[in-house]
Order: sequence, then C-alpha cells, then structure tokens
Amino acid sequence: MQGDGRASPIGAPPRRTPYAGTRRKLVLAFDIGTTFSGVSYSILDPGQIPIIKGVTEFPGQEATSAACKAPTIIYYDQEGKVKAVGAEALQDGIYERALEDNWTKAEWFKLHLRSEFNSPTGVGEDIPPLPRGKTVVDVLADYLSYLFNSTASYIRNTDRNGEELWAAFLSATHTSSLASSNEGIHLVLSHPNGWEGKEQAQMREAVVKANLVPSTPHGQERISFVTEGEASLHFVVLNGFLSDIRRNEAVVVVDAGGGTIDVSTYQGKDEGGVKSFGETSVSGCYFHGSVFVTLAAKEFIQKVLSQSDFLNDLEHISACFDKTTKLRFRDDKEPQYIKFGGTRENDSTAGIRFGQMKLEGAVMARFFQSSIECVVKAVLDRQQASTQGIRHVILVGGFSASDWLFDNVRAILSRRGITIIRPENNIVKAVSDGAISFYLDHYVHSRIAKVTYGIRKNTHFIPGDPEHQKRKHALYTDMEGRRRLKGAFAPIITKGTRVQELERFTFPFQRTKTSPEEVTNIRTNLWCYRGDDVAPKWMDTDFDCFTNLCTLRATMSPQRRVNSSGKSYYKITYDVVLLFGLTELKAFIEWEENGAIKTTPAQLIYE
Repeated sequence: MQGDGRASPIGAPPRRTPYAGTRRKLVLAFDIGTTFSGVSYSILDPGQIPIIKGVTEFPGQEATSAACKAPTIIYYDQEGKVKAVGAEALQDGIYERALEDNWTKAEWFKLHLRSEFNSPTGVGEDIPPLPRGKTVVDVLADYLSYLFNSTASYIRNTDRNGEELWAAFLSATHTSSLASSNEGIHLVLSHPNGWEGKEQAQMREAVVKANLVPSTPHGQERISFVTEGEASLHFVVLNGFLSDIRRNEAVVVVDAGGGTIDVSTYQGKDEGGVKSFGETSVSGCYFHGSVFVTLAAKEFIQKVLSQSDFLNDLEHISACFDKTTKLRFRDDKEPQYIKFGGTRENDSTAGIRFGQMKLEGAVMARFFQSSIECVVKAVLDRQQASTQGIRHVILVGGFSASDWLFDNVRAILSRRGITIIRPENNIVKAVSDGAISFYLDHYVHSRIAKVTYGIRKNTHFIPGDPEHQKRKHALYTDMEGRRRLKGAFAPIITKGTRVQELERFTFPFQRTKTSPEEVTNIRTNLWCYRGDDVAPKWMDTDFDCFTNLCTLRATMSPQRRVNSSGKSYYKITYDVVLLFGLTELKAFIEWEENGAIKTTPAQLIYE
C-alpha cells in the first residue's frame, strides 16, 4: 500500500521472457479496419525475447497520409478481378480509370460482417453495397491476400536474410503437419467487441480462401482471434499507460475506430510482478465510429446542394470532408471549409466560393455529437455499475486523433472525476500491436459472458407443476417409458458471469433412438438468450430473444438396449463441455468408456 492508504499502481509492463519454442515462428496480426488497416508482426526465435514490429510501407503508400496503415479499399473490374487495392487505389489516375472502365469500388466492407444482434436498425442502409457477385467473404479474402503479400514484401526487403526467412515460414505453414503448429506462420485477427462465432467463422473462411493457411485442422490451429477492446488493452499495458492505475481499480479502454466504438472495462492485478487483467463488465460495441460523422456531414451537404449544380459532386465533396475538414476540426466558434475544387467554382446560395464549401462550426459540431454522447454514456454507465471505482479512461484508435472528440469527452468526464488519457504515439497501430501482445503476453485471464447461453432440452414431466400443465401439448413418452416435455431451456452460463479462460461448463446429455444412425452423429444446438429475464426456463416465453448460435457436431458409437416391451433401441450418454472464457468458443464431447473418460473435439457449425 502507498503511504496515503491507497493501493500501489500497476506500474510499467513486465519484461517479456525469451521465446521457449524450439523452432522459429512468425506471428502476424491483421487489423482490418473500416477505413484503414494495419499489420504488426513478431519473429519468434528460440531463446530470444520477441519484439513487436509494424509493417510501415505498403504498395503506393506515398498516396496516403495515414502512416503505417493502408486504406481498406478494393477496385474490381466488370469480371470481378481485383484491379487496385489499398494505397494503390488512391494513386493518381485510379479514380479516373475506374470511371472510364466501369470499375466497382468496395469500401467499408468490414461492416457487412457485422452481427445482426449488435447493429442498430437502419445501419445497413448507410453502408456501401458489395460489388455485384461478391460476398463479404470474397472481398475480405482479397484484402487479406493484399495485406499478406504486402507483409511478405516488407519482411523480404527489410529483414536480414528476408527472402530466405519468408520462404521458410511459408513452406512450414503449408507443409507442416504438427498439431502444435509450432513453426511457420500464425495469424491473429482482431474484430469488434460485438462480433461472435458466426463472424469469426466467416473470417476463418476468408483466410482459407486467401490461401494464407491450409484448409485442414492443423491449418485452423494457426488462426487466433482477439477483440479490438482486448487488443487495445494489451497495447496500453505494453506502452506503460497504466502507471497511474491502482491495483484492483477498474479502467475503461475506448477504441474509437472508423466503423465502431468498442468499450471494455478491466481490473488489473500485480502479484509477484506477474500482471493480469480481467473484464469487469460486458464489453460494448457501438456503431458511432468516424465514418458516421462523414455520413452525417454527407446528408447535410446533400440538402444544401439540392438545388445546386454541385450536387453531382456530392461524393467528391464528402470525400474531401472526410480526408481533411473532419480531421482538423477543433473549434465550433470558427467556420470550416471543404476544399474540393478550383477558384472558378462558386455558388453563393450553397456557401461555395473559390472551390471551397463553408460550414459553420456549430453545424460541424452536430456531426460529431452522437459519437461524443456514445462514448460518454458508455463510460458513465460502467462507472455507475462498477464496484471497483473508475477514475481513468484510455482513448485509442484512429478516431481518437480527433481533437474535437477528445476535448469534448474529456470536458464532460472530468466533471465526474474521470481522467481521460490519449496516448500520443502509434495510436493508429494500437489494435495490431496489441494483437501481437495478446499472443505473446496474454494479460487477460477472465472475461464476462455477453449473453446467456444454454441448451434446448426435454424435461421430466411434473403433473403438479402449473408451468408443466400449461405445456401438456408438448408431452411425449420416450423409449424408456418416461413422460417428458419438449421446449425447456437449460442455461449453461448467464449473461454477466465472469469466466476464467479454461473454466469448463458441462451439460449432461443422453439420446435414445430406434436406429443407431440417429444417435451416431451427434447434433446439439447451442442457444443464446438476449432478453431481460435473469433465468429463462422455457423457450416459448420471450421466444424472439432466443437465437440459435451454432450447432455442435461429433460422432459416437451408441449402445444397443432393450426396453420393457422387448423392443430394441440405441442409447448414448455423454457430456457437452464448453469453454466460454477464451476469445473464441470451444466445445468438446466427453463420455465414459471401459472406465476411462474419452474426449473428442466438437465441430461448431454457424449458419
């Protein structure tokens, strides 16, 4: 304890230990953002302390102003072939050629992966459509391929013996059959806090489609996921920004990006120099990123230009706003100007003089208001619910570079006793650097369940239970002569539960059928409940709040039985084991055979 009676600070990040593996390995982190994307990596040499590096050059990089990141843009021709991607898509002449050759631009495509359960109504109407004939997996695969090839060029050109190094990594990735995946390339993909297994499954599909890893179980082991909020926490710890945070005090990390604002709350511990963190509340994902400021501005500009000849330039004017005017805005008392044309372009009725469109400062401020309110509300809600006390907020992400956003959030939160910290260096690489740190340092050891998970089950019929009597229409008799009711819900874990990483949640099952084929192939649906009932018991109550998350599949050998009527049937008894505490759901099937416990992984199928 400090002399003032307060707990001592968490302090600087611990020194990373040497890599304990026996083979050289490359870890790549891809942060695919709505507007810009980044790559970080670490070459793991046995016995050496890993260092996190960033890819700081992309093909055509001179055409962009975002150091270390590439625009998340792809141009396709009419046959669906990639013609320009990333920074190359912003090079001189590309826009004109795209118009002449009728290319289609894919942008903001990350948002097409969004979870339907975490997206506000109508947000899809604002997102540019995907190119004709392309799925979001197709486009994501093409962009992943671009990032991968750009990384290959960067490492080959900047690392000593880069050509041989990359060739060795690539060969090991596609030829090794080691279940431990202890050589070659490992990928860490970050995603918004609100994404779940379905979105992760689509990202896995895109990785395989891009041929970054083989389509095998060993290839799948080379992919890890981390939320943008957790990656940002690792970046914050990595760079020592928690030196003022006390032990057992909660801290809010806000990753303000292009599409989403991701808010996470963590409590830190430091025991014997070993730092660890755990989530203290359900993480949040809000569609109030910087692109929605641009969309609000575009809507306003369109109204202003409705009777102007410059209405045809709406897309260009909006793009100029996005690149310059939005970034430099910091004073609502001063007018702002969107420079989009030459000095001969004028329209006084639309506020256009000498190729510049004038916007009053108060109007500019309105474009940002929903994003500011989103951050403030998310933080204050967590402060109110916290038992540890929240005095600090760390603001990272590309949108955090906006002085108007930062200054307004800081002014409001400071009145509630909250200090907001904005790292000055490399904030645009917070997620990709943090994703590498997640793989190497692994600071987070517990997470909070975002929803209630459970199984639809058939339960024993209790004649004296009014709830059972209400559902007598679902009554049946099973193969062993027992009266049962369909449609009950058995929660496995409830929303808000703190879960340790490797904590096991087990649910017993047994199946009886007349045919062995009906029980050999196990199919078990895992359901989510997203309503307000703390302990839902029946799925016909609040039915719209239940969603089928995924199907667990496995294969087993059933046992033949004979019932009291002399009829044969087949029965299997097993446990479904679920791990909710990792960054990706894992499932196993366990059963007893000849006195020993047998285990097999369950395949998770997301529809």
